[in-house]
Amino acid sequence: MFKEIGEKAIAASKEINQLNSDVKNNLIKDMSEQLIEDTDLILKANKKDLDNAEDLDLSSALVDRLTLTKERIEGMSNGLKKIIPLNDPVGEVTKSWTTDDGLKINKVRSPFGVIGIIYEARPNVTSDVSALCIKSGNAAVLKGSSYCVDSNSEILNSLQKSLEKNKINKNAIQLIKSKEREDAIKFMKLTEYIDLIVPRGGKGLIDTLVENAKVPFILDGDGNVHLYVHEDANTEYVIDIIINSKVQRPGVCNALETLILNKSIYQKMGKEIINELLKNEVELFVDEVIANDISDLEIAKDEHYMTEFHDLKLAIKIVDDLDQAIHHIQQYSSGHTEAILTESEEAKNKFSKSLDSSVIFINASTRFTDGEMFGFGAEVGISTQKLHVRGPMGLESLTNERYVVEGSGTIRQWISMI
Repeated sequence: MFKEIGEKAIAASKEINQLNSDVKNNLIKDMSEQLIEDTDLILKANKKDLDNAEDLDLSSALVDRLTLTKERIEGMSNGLKKIIPLNDPVGEVTKSWTTDDGLKINKVRSPFGVIGIIYEARPNVTSDVSALCIKSGNAAVLKGSSYCVDSNSEILNSLQKSLEKNKINKNAIQLIKSKEREDAIKFMKLTEYIDLIVPRGGKGLIDTLVENAKVPFILDGDGNVHLYVHEDANTEYVIDIIINSKVQRPGVCNALETLILNKSIYQKMGKEIINELLKNEVELFVDEVIANDISDLEIAKDEHYMTEFHDLKLAIKIVDDLDQAIHHIQQYSSGHTEAILTESEEAKNKFSKSLDSSVIFINASTRFTDGEMFGFGAEVGISTQKLHVRGPMGLESLTNERYVVEGSGTIRQWISMI
């Protein structure tokens, strides 16, 4: 299975690499329209996955990520349309200079070749990453969750219809449909066929990748996201940002997991914040300061501060000052996203310089850590590592840079060491 898929992907990648921007944009436009045309087929397949999910005891947040609706498919289609006007990175000269020997050196963006995507739950990833790989000149081999195979397969069928309609090798996008964990591990070792792996999933997937992968990969780590409310925060929007960060979609990686309140903010509006969270059915794990004031709330332990809940659950910590908040985040952060609410320029600068996460927000919801929200059209993932790329990954992140050097019969002169 893997040999056949790999060989087809390599062949397709060589074709995709040669397509010009207009051809790729027309293809992506057709893909967006085909998704709408195939809505009923996709929803029917998604219902099969949802029916199976009932037997798997998945969390409500995970079921939400798995669920497709007509509106969400329209969102998938619109996400592809937003990729069309984006600059095609392939062939872009990022730097150019001429040496003393007369060589003109161009640093040029080039596709990786074949990109493997391993992802959990969210079937919309199938269309997002496929279009991004195509636009950036790469072929894609996808490996989704075992409980999402029917949805992913039907979305793939839709995308491949557009490839065939445009007379482009349909193997530019392929899906590994096996539900076996062992096959996912084999996929991570296909150095002969896969040039880069991008994972989209939780800690279990990332740990498996770190332990088993031989193919180079981009670390899309946990989203243990923190929001610190400083003593001078604008109280007009504090609650709105907290609720938006935690409640809007608790199952995604940019959802808030630990709220840190300066003690003066807690004294001023702590009970109001907690009541609003409880009203939104958020289960709270609080430090002893809050537990002494409000009964029936569970006291937070280390495990709560370390956890990406993916659910309507939230840990809350009270601190004396900015330094304590920074120390807490440094201790528990996964390097994904952190946010501060403050009017102080000094606090903004210290917070952003002291924390080494991929994205730092100032006076904004953590829910904006998203490729589409950053203007990338869609995203492949959110990198929490430091090599190649950090944060939301768009088209440029699916290319690397190499050198094209032009001379005019130029030879290197021999320099005598005597």
